[in-house]
Amino acid sequence: MRSTVSDTPVSWYRASIAVELEPAMPLEGETRSDVCVIGGGVTGCSTALHLAERGYSVTLLEAGDIGHGASGRSGGQILPGLGTDIITVQQALGLPRAREVWEMSREAVRLTAELIERHAIPCDLAWGYLHAAVKPRHVKELTAFREQMARDYGYEALEWLEGDALHEHVVTDAYPAALYDREGGHLHPLNYTLGLARAAQRAGVRVHAHSAARTIRRGKPATVTTEHGSVTADFVVLATNAYHGDLVPELSGRVMQAANYMIATAPLSEAQAAKVLPKNDALADANFVLDYYRLSADRRLIYGGEVSYDGREPPRLQARMDAKIARLFPVLEGVPIEYRWGGDVAITLNRAPDFGRLGDNLYYAQGYSGHGMAMAGLAGKLMAEAIAGQSERFDVFSAMPHRQFPGGHALRKPLLVLATNFYKLRDRL
Repeated sequence: MRSTVSDTPVSWYRASIAVELEPAMPLEGETRSDVCVIGGGVTGCSTALHLAERGYSVTLLEAGDIGHGASGRSGGQILPGLGTDIITVQQALGLPRAREVWEMSREAVRLTAELIERHAIPCDLAWGYLHAAVKPRHVKELTAFREQMARDYGYEALEWLEGDALHEHVVTDAYPAALYDREGGHLHPLNYTLGLARAAQRAGVRVHAHSAARTIRRGKPATVTTEHGSVTADFVVLATNAYHGDLVPELSGRVMQAANYMIATAPLSEAQAAKVLPKNDALADANFVLDYYRLSADRRLIYGGEVSYDGREPPRLQARMDAKIARLFPVLEGVPIEYRWGGDVAITLNRAPDFGRLGDNLYYAQGYSGHGMAMAGLAGKLMAEAIAGQSERFDVFSAMPHRQFPGGHALRKPLLVLATNFYKLRDRL
């Protein structure tokens, strides 16, 4: 691949915004709402929208621009399941509860499509997802996974592909086999997030960008302060994911930031696109530190991969990502890369999302572990249900046990880097 942009500060998503919000001015002065939502990503916007549709008055605070975090920077894949294997959930909660979690993850994908249609969000929704084996070990694991999902969860949407059947979906010899999931898909994540925010505004939510929450004074009601204002509310929803800092000390250490990196090529010709992803599927490989990609609506290859847990960009990042694309798709030789960007996601120790409540009126959802584009929307709906007094479905997720990352404040990151290096080495075997 030939790179023409070495350090582009704006992602392709920011350069292709198709949704215009009403003015979301910084909060100034004191205000009162039924609910204060902190965070303007998918979780926060979905929560605010679903609460407003139930008749609650809602104020939403976002530290930067709406969609600044992972919601507006991700690979845009919407998939059933979680960031961890469903067997992790089954071992923690038992098979009946794990089945509920799995079905709600499928509901999350359907909800995404419903919200897009109902609110006319121009985010290029497309269907089809490939989970690709890179080595023989993955073939065995994916075969077992497909059998387990059919046997224990009644999930029959997975199709086994190899040889010519696989090449009909992705034109490369890099993968010996893949699972095709017809319930998965992809979209423009920032336009989707902005579309949820626009729908929330139209439902009556007061949205304030560039209004970072500084403190939360607990109580009934609670008060959230910003630099120039405050919100007093009966309920507070923390939807900051990788960006909560020390706002809620009890949650410190339960998630860790992980930086992912992405590129966007120049638009491909129809012939080139047909030699890459002829059916316009999204794809992720089966490595622990995985790579993932898809085509945009204007036929750019949107490619993500690599990871950093220590806050520093990986060495030779640009050259390594370019080399990966060149190995996968020699047909793209000479196609320039026009955008490069990165962003933080929040991971939990077991890679399952962390939902819960602190006291009677502080709710949170975080730690989607790279699998939150659909699940975050459902999290917002479930928190709205719980605030309205219907907490049964939210409680299924909140029952999932979570622990802090080991090592304390000083050693968490070094230990996580060490563990990740082990898995990176394993990916190469």
